[in-house]
Amino acid sequence: MNKLPERVRIKDIARLADVSVGTVDRVLHGRSGVSEASRKRVEEILKQLDYQPNMYASALASNKKYVFCCLLPMHDQGEYWSAVEKGITNALKAFSDFHISIKTTYYDPYDYQSFISSANKITDINPDGVMVAPTIQAYTESFIRQLNDKQVPFIYIDSNIKELPGLSFYGQNSRQSGYFAARMLMLTTQHNNEVVIFRKIQQGVVGSNQQENREKGFRRYMKEHHPDCIIHECNLQADSNSNDFTVLEQFFKLHPKVSSGITFNSKAHTIGEFLETDKTISFNLIGYDLLEQNVKCLKNRSIAFLIAQQPELQGYSGIKTLCDYLIFKKEVKQINYMPIDLLSIENIDYYSSVNYANLD
Repeated sequence: MNKLPERVRIKDIARLADVSVGTVDRVLHGRSGVSEASRKRVEEILKQLDYQPNMYASALASNKKYVFCCLLPMHDQGEYWSAVEKGITNALKAFSDFHISIKTTYYDPYDYQSFISSANKITDINPDGVMVAPTIQAYTESFIRQLNDKQVPFIYIDSNIKELPGLSFYGQNSRQSGYFAARMLMLTTQHNNEVVIFRKIQQGVVGSNQQENREKGFRRYMKEHHPDCIIHECNLQADSNSNDFTVLEQFFKLHPKVSSGITFNSKAHTIGEFLETDKTISFNLIGYDLLEQNVKCLKNRSIAFLIAQQPELQGYSGIKTLCDYLIFKKEVKQINYMPIDLLSIENIDYYSSVNYANLD
């Protein structure tokens, strides 16, 4: 065998297998039009050389188009899921050379039938890959079964369903996040014999697996370390902000000794803005996510701490993983936990934004 260059090219393989460059290219891409004898010679040479094709160049040269679908909760502009969509948009720009398109479908997070209806629209499209923010397992299962039947790879974002494993997951370890939040709350409050959990609900539904699991982690910590602490619940309506202040005013009148609490959704600013209107209430509040209103309340000291989970990075990474798996034929990591970042007025201005250059 003649000495080969340091970087083996397709024409080197063709020479060693005594076939044309076109034949090698067809074998590498699994196309027809190659005799069995020629295919075997090429495959033997590839095996001997441990040849790793340049999938990036191959993908650029390919005319294949990829359709990815995203299934996300309905939301208003500026809310948590807007940051996820920003990450998705940035991924679309980053991989635009590889003929990808993204179709986003939305569901009402407080209506399980809405999830099923929106999921069915996606399966009708027959996408190449899917990224989904799942609802509860009972209503997610039929969608996942359809994707598996069609052999469509899918990414979970925000919350994971271990019993229905996907190609990959991006989000926090939600129970650990709630456990951590409980510890921080109890460390930073003076009177810790009563705390309150604020929720946004609609028809008894919280609207997020992530929030439910955070609360489970929170309660586990409290049971293990503060079993005598009374945990109150204050439910606000998700479909309207009109009576939030009235509900909060009544709660604090009924429970004047409660001086600390937490909300596991991204609407901590609802409580924070109320506290700013009533300066007589001294309250230690922990919330989630860097919405503009939440950050404003943090700087006004009506929120003590915010826990961030990098939603923009989740959106970008989910699409990137589909590209890595489908286009570049890379192995991908199944579980990708986001950091549990605790932010206060002292460090919020130094919290860095996503650097996509470090993700490749």
